[in-house]
Amino acid sequence: MIRWLQVGDTSFPPTANALPEPNGLLAAGGDLSPERLLAAYGSGIFPWFEEGQPILWWAPDPRAVLLPGEVRVSRSLGKTMRNGRLEVSVDQAFAQVIEACAAPRGEAGTWITASMAAAYTRLNELGHAHSVEIWRDGALVGGLYGVAIGRVFFGESMFSKSRDASKVALVWLARQTRPCGLQLIDCQLPSSHLESMGSRMISRSKFESLLAEYCPQETAAYIGPRPRRPISWPDPSLETG
Repeated sequence: MIRWLQVGDTSFPPTANALPEPNGLLAAGGDLSPERLLAAYGSGIFPWFEEGQPILWWAPDPRAVLLPGEVRVSRSLGKTMRNGRLEVSVDQAFAQVIEACAAPRGEAGTWITASMAAAYTRLNELGHAHSVEIWRDGALVGGLYGVAIGRVFFGESMFSKSRDASKVALVWLARQTRPCGLQLIDCQLPSSHLESMGSRMISRSKFESLLAEYCPQETAAYIGPRPRRPISWPDPSLETG
């Protein structure tokens, strides 16, 4: 049985109590207050639910992560970054990014409900959530958003309206924040999109040990905000494959 959380109480059960099927389901209920969300992420837990469901909290095992120094850039992606006339910014269009991420894709609905969007917008206002935006000719064509705690970026969602635009945002996040101290990008669940860029699966216990090392606030990596500027490529700090 999973625990039902009470509003105002930001504690969670131990992640070892998470169900094996569905993988990682830990608790339900509670709220999406900034305090609870930060407590959840710092413990390796994230919310994921659809409209009409209670808030569901997850801690899957294994966990998909991306190490900033291991991000892979294919030849085609490098070409897009070199010739795509793209610009990048941080925290200049958070509401637009989360709206684009929430848009239905094909026949699938969205798990980014109005309450989720409002909760992460509040985290952005408080300086804990950030967006990376990719622009072409003044139009927003891709991006991502997530939560930053210490030297960890907990990725939530990304979108593309142009070829490889979300991948460009992820490469930029890894490339530009690594010198500032970023050590880990949490991808939550595996996908072919992320695997092509170098994501790997690690055990929940290993993930939590990394959080214990990298999440203290006093070691925070700088992420944003940053005004729009052109993307330069190639970058000698990354290898193309």
